[in-house]
Amino acid sequence: MIPPKQVQDILDATRIEEVIEEFVTLRRRGVNLIGLCPFHGEKTPSFNVNPTRNIFKCFGCGKGGDAITFLKEHESLTYVDALKWLAKKYNIEIQETERTPEQVAEMQLTDSLYIVNEFALKHFQEQLFDTDEGKSVALAYFKQRGLREDTIRAFGLGYAPEQRDLLLRRARATGHNLDLVKKVGLCSQDGGRDFFRGRVMFAIHNISGKIAAFAGRTMSSEKTIPKYINSPETEIYIKNKTLYGAFQAKKAIRQLDECLLVEGYMDVISLYQAGIENVVASSGTSLTEGQLQLIKRNTNNLKILYDGDPAGIKAALRGLDLALEQDLNVRICLLPDGHDPDSYVQTFGGDAFTKFTTDNAKDFILFKTELLLEETKGDPMRKAGLVKDIVASISKIPDPIKRSLYLKECSALLEVSEQALIGESNKLITTVLKKRDEKAARQPGAASDYPPNTGGYDWPTEPPPVGDPTEQIGSFPPRREGEGMSRSDEFQERDIVRLLVQFGNQMLDKEGVSVSEFILSDIGESLSDFDNSLYGKLASLCYDLMLEQKNTDHNYFIHHAEKEISDLAIDLLTSPWDLSPNWEARWGYPLQNQPVPDLNFDTDMRQALDRFKLRKLTKLCNIVNPARIKTASDAGDIDEVMRLMRIQEKLKSTRNELAKKTGTIVLPK
Repeated sequence: MIPPKQVQDILDATRIEEVIEEFVTLRRRGVNLIGLCPFHGEKTPSFNVNPTRNIFKCFGCGKGGDAITFLKEHESLTYVDALKWLAKKYNIEIQETERTPEQVAEMQLTDSLYIVNEFALKHFQEQLFDTDEGKSVALAYFKQRGLREDTIRAFGLGYAPEQRDLLLRRARATGHNLDLVKKVGLCSQDGGRDFFRGRVMFAIHNISGKIAAFAGRTMSSEKTIPKYINSPETEIYIKNKTLYGAFQAKKAIRQLDECLLVEGYMDVISLYQAGIENVVASSGTSLTEGQLQLIKRNTNNLKILYDGDPAGIKAALRGLDLALEQDLNVRICLLPDGHDPDSYVQTFGGDAFTKFTTDNAKDFILFKTELLLEETKGDPMRKAGLVKDIVASISKIPDPIKRSLYLKECSALLEVSEQALIGESNKLITTVLKKRDEKAARQPGAASDYPPNTGGYDWPTEPPPVGDPTEQIGSFPPRREGEGMSRSDEFQERDIVRLLVQFGNQMLDKEGVSVSEFILSDIGESLSDFDNSLYGKLASLCYDLMLEQKNTDHNYFIHHAEKEISDLAIDLLTSPWDLSPNWEARWGYPLQNQPVPDLNFDTDMRQALDRFKLRKLTKLCNIVNPARIKTASDAGDIDEVMRLMRIQEKLKSTRNELAKKTGTIVLPK
């Protein structure tokens, strides 16, 4: 366990933007930062990071929290391991008390799987560097492929000798759980033999550098033996969301604002060793949407580098349309026939490789056109097929302006009317939309009167004219439980708890009390009457803290032990909208009638209190007292009827004064 004081030291040192920028490319928007959400696929940024409050919030999928929440969700870490990650980043030495056997037994499955893989990596590297067989067979192979020892160690390369159960025996001897060894695919399911035997090993890291899986390349020349075999998918390894080399490359990709995509493990390693560090591979699988989203979090610019043989060309074209759907700027470079990235850089060096790929990388339209035009000379039917093929690729681009420009370029290259291409493109988009709508209609709960969540880019309900600069600029926050039933009442309650969380500790100069004290002393008797139970619970929590004279700020609620309180606090403290700095900075037009929102809490609070009380008084006037008057009248209790009518008149008078003060029109019922 980590002592509470050290936990606080870690939290105090943490800057959430520095943590999240390890995984997501952020850009500044006002006082906050935005980027593409790493928790759901999107093409328009809805992921918001607030450095002032050290929190994040996605207005597309609804996830939010602090740096620890982010690491737990994104990296599948426990709370303690997230603290350790932060402590390591900020060079804070922690004195952890020893875990009890019960605590060890409660470690999450994902942590245990990582531990088993770390054991396997150590085993494979010992076999490579510390045994005669490893040195003479595997290490000699890697060096013959041009790799230095520091590169071999950095990428976690190793060796699995041709022995039936060497790793299994070592796992048993060191006390590892054999069920976990089976689960990560290091041995057969009957527990009788190692899975990787007679192979050089490649460790596959996740984006934070942990060992998620392994790939093994055979040392045999037998045609019947698979060249590569991989670990199975587990809780910590999902193939279609993993890119080989992403951990080593992420910093360079952001710095250079470009990602190079190659096909093989050795391609990545050789290029990295030659100083070309912004390179990843699709880990022996076809390129997937999840892998492209991982690239897009770091850059919008993708350069696909494949062999110049037919298989390489096919692979490049296969990944092209998927990349265009993710709104990436795609260029393609095919290496000279007979070379892959590894062999080219080994033969000519890193500088020559960079020059060649820079000079020969082509825009995808030019690439596809040049590739296919040769086959269609003198054949109008085949040329028509080529045109449709290229337009189909262009139609996958979400950005209408980009589509327009590419269609114009395609028209010039292929000598085809631009209007004809626009018509073909719109027809394809309409087909996609129709299929999407049909699929959505088949989903459970498809009929809803609540606005759809528009986080990220989605096609419009009707295809816009190509070139129309339509752009989505916002998204609806996810609906909270209880919304829609008494929405107008809950709005005032939500505004009250927002003020309590955001400004509760701020002092009011005129009264000499805090915002929390002012609000709660005014509405304390109404806390049990909140329509939304969660809002009432948070307000009651604030009331109890006030009575205990505890001084808490928004961090108390962000880090609250109850997740629903923590989630609500994040929700209250974040907004998809920012006040544009351009009004004052660019046009010299500051706010005229009030301070900026964060300094306007006094007026904000008083208005919110008036609106809150007006709603409650209106409810009393319209529902509570009329019912009681009717009951007394039916019972023939004239005195009670008169007393209640006097109360009713007083309530209405107070309500009308508040309505006038707030500028609200109250309709009679």
